[in-house]
Amino acid sequence: MAAYAAYRMPATFEAVHTALEAFAQTVPDWTPDSHTDVGGGTGAATWAVTATWPGKRSVTVLDWAEPALAIGREIAEANPALHKARWQRARIGSGLTLDPTDLVTVSYVLNELTAPDRTTLLDTVASAAQAAVVIVEPGTPDGYTRVIEARDHLIAAGFRIAAPCPHSAACPIVPGTDWCHFSARVSRSSLHRQIKGGSLAYEDEKFAYVAATRLPATPAPARVVRKPQIRKGQVLLDLCETEPALHRTTITKRHGDLYKAARDTAWGDAWPPDADQDSPES
Repeated sequence: MAAYAAYRMPATFEAVHTALEAFAQTVPDWTPDSHTDVGGGTGAATWAVTATWPGKRSVTVLDWAEPALAIGREIAEANPALHKARWQRARIGSGLTLDPTDLVTVSYVLNELTAPDRTTLLDTVASAAQAAVVIVEPGTPDGYTRVIEARDHLIAAGFRIAAPCPHSAACPIVPGTDWCHFSARVSRSSLHRQIKGGSLAYEDEKFAYVAATRLPATPAPARVVRKPQIRKGQVLLDLCETEPALHRTTITKRHGDLYKAARDTAWGDAWPPDADQDSPES
């Protein structure tokens, strides 16, 4: 289990942290006072929450695997914000009950459940979350499908989508033709490289996510949903827009500061970086 924590925890942390940061930008004046991590294992999501919103809060980590909870509890000793976290063994499925909490995270869990258990879990999470739910899955077609199912479920339960989508309407991607996912750069320690048998100092974690909230939120006007293509004198951005629609826009040198911003824009970023700037029609 210690080897698994070293193998997977850094990537899980970076994916969840990226999703949380995107969500936090839509609710800049909000900080969760309580957090429940469902299926949290060694607690990567709890570290991601404290990295996004520093400070102490009520934290509960639920997982069926006691060895994972034990390691998570031990690792958390290095983080003062997690010293009073509760690490509880619980079966993640139809029998799960949750106390009311500001924020619920569910990362890399839905893929381990049957369809009926996923539905029941989403009902439970939606009832318990007083402010926000953030769900992260692998950045695969199947992971995206599970995220869309969760997204639809949360909207039906009264949540609005804060990220990555700039809207709460139906996803404009035609099922089976593509999938929405993002990438987080993960720095590898020497131990991490040794365990994974890799030589590079980094790896890229592909993930899909949805952040839904009951709070007043201001989603991005558009979201970059593919790696920007930088060419001579121009940048091509694939955007999911508020309309909703998928749209490719071309930013050229004649757009001045917007062109400079486009060259610094990464996959998954909001666009435009300053809502006061006018994005070209393309």
